[in-house]
Amino acid sequence: MLVLTNGKHPIRMIENIRKITAKESRKMSNHIETKCIHGNLDFSWDEPTKAVSFPIYQTATFGHIGLGHSTGFDYTREKNPTRQHLEEILTALEGAYDTTAFSSGMAAVTAVFDLFAPGDHVICSEDLYGGVTRLVNTIGKKNGLMVDFVNTGDLDEIKRVLRPETKALYIETPSNPMMEITDLSACAELAKEHNLLMITDNTFLSPYLQNPIALGADIVIHSASKFLCGHNDTIAGFVCSAKEELAAKIRLIAKTTGGCLSPFDSWLVMRGIKTLAVRMERQQENAGNIARWLTEQKKVRKVYYAGLETHPGYEINAKQARGAGAMISFDVDSVETAQRVLEKVRVITFAESLGGTESLITYPMKQTHPDVPKEWREKLGITDTLLRLSVGLEHVDELIADLEQAFVS
Repeated sequence: MLVLTNGKHPIRMIENIRKITAKESRKMSNHIETKCIHGNLDFSWDEPTKAVSFPIYQTATFGHIGLGHSTGFDYTREKNPTRQHLEEILTALEGAYDTTAFSSGMAAVTAVFDLFAPGDHVICSEDLYGGVTRLVNTIGKKNGLMVDFVNTGDLDEIKRVLRPETKALYIETPSNPMMEITDLSACAELAKEHNLLMITDNTFLSPYLQNPIALGADIVIHSASKFLCGHNDTIAGFVCSAKEELAAKIRLIAKTTGGCLSPFDSWLVMRGIKTLAVRMERQQENAGNIARWLTEQKKVRKVYYAGLETHPGYEINAKQARGAGAMISFDVDSVETAQRVLEKVRVITFAESLGGTESLITYPMKQTHPDVPKEWREKLGITDTLLRLSVGLEHVDELIADLEQAFVS
């Protein structure tokens, strides 16, 4: 690593100082609230300016100071200081070896599936975000990937579809949108026994509430557009790798395919993560109150929320996570009721996505899961009467009042 003799060039100092302090700084904080703000507590990343907010290095390329000498940064598709700092924060939050940031959650998912070769077999949770189902059923199968979708909460179901070509388990817990719970530790043991990768999408709970790597996962995926960013203003994704070899493969895929996160979007996500802890606490509190209220409504047939003691998998989620999050799905008594709620809410917004400060209500059958075959949707319970609610930071009384008026208006 080459450093200018006056020691005042910030980019050159980023690489040099980080290598010296990263190991020590990881020991300095065990509290996730602090990690959300400071990552691995390397306060010396920009020694000359002492800027509190990490700079946006809005550049496509970096100059070289001599033949064969680099600042550590050459081209933003491969590496950028702003994105690198964000990746280090996620690495600290998830307890990973390394994290790679992508331009969307689906770009992150696609990079993970690029690890597999034609003829490889992957076992996926049957209840998945519809975009992932679409990816593996179209591009994945076109490229020779074999996939089985099962209830990953049932180990016997996983064992039933194991074959010599099986390379990985792909799990969402809680799942989207039915909030199905999978025992991550039990799946990790099974994966280890059969030499499989265990991949977990942790978008719904975020690293504030759940850390799959600590439970045995090899890869953790995030759609950072959701709770991590938290403001409904950017699209981003992460792949957090537990091992050096996996991390190197993901980095190569990102560098080669080019789905990198821009410096400005990296900064937006970084800014959002600073308030992750306080947002998740408030959103989860609101969600618990709303879920309990929904169970008492005559027009609601069933509520799916991992924080309800009656929810299947409640005890498993309580064992492996620090909370139930802020996502609720609920089944209403008719298509007319579903349509009325979607059209009449005023504080809550009828829109796709989730995890932001604003509460959003979604119609999974038409918005997030239209590409899932009808028979499959109906088997899971994704019908024309199912609604999904992402609970935001508004006052809970006003959210309940908004739902109440929408039910009766």
